[in-house]
Amino acid sequence: MQGLLTLASGIDRISRFFGIIAAVLVAVACSISAGNALSRYALDLSSNAFLEIQWQMFAATFLLGAPYVLKLNEHVRVDLVYGSLGPRGKLKVDIIGYLVFFFPVCFIMLEMAFPWAWASMRAGEISANAGGLPVWPAKLLLPFGFVLLTLQGLAEFIRRVAALRGDIALDVHYEKPVQ
Repeated sequence: MQGLLTLASGIDRISRFFGIIAAVLVAVACSISAGNALSRYALDLSSNAFLEIQWQMFAATFLLGAPYVLKLNEHVRVDLVYGSLGPRGKLKVDIIGYLVFFFPVCFIMLEMAFPWAWASMRAGEISANAGGLPVWPAKLLLPFGFVLLTLQGLAEFIRRVAALRGDIALDVHYEKPVQ
């Protein structure tokens, strides 16, 4: 189990790295948005590329940041029953949730997204808008983001199993490993 926990820690570092990239992209997208507004209203200049890079950065922010959000246990959860469960009950619900919902959805998304993104990349797909940007990099983010999310889900699954076995302790409130 210790080897799997070491793997989980390595996955955490990858998620944190891409989470930092996602945070930087938010700042860059805001700067581009402000620059676009300034150039449009002050200089009467505009470009579709400014608008398109913003949605591409939003996609990158979401897809690269989601695994880190999962790592921090800050994701959305329907808490009707979960909140009333004890620590072991929560671990069991999490494990079942990963096996029944999380991993199947991630695998379906990967199965659907990879061929779609690969075809776009091979065709060198660009936006149909005048002055538009290539769209294939944004499309490649979808399978890449789901690979990262699946890996982080694996790390969380490993931790939940280890905690249920008594190999590690998880903070009951935040469900993060106790240092």
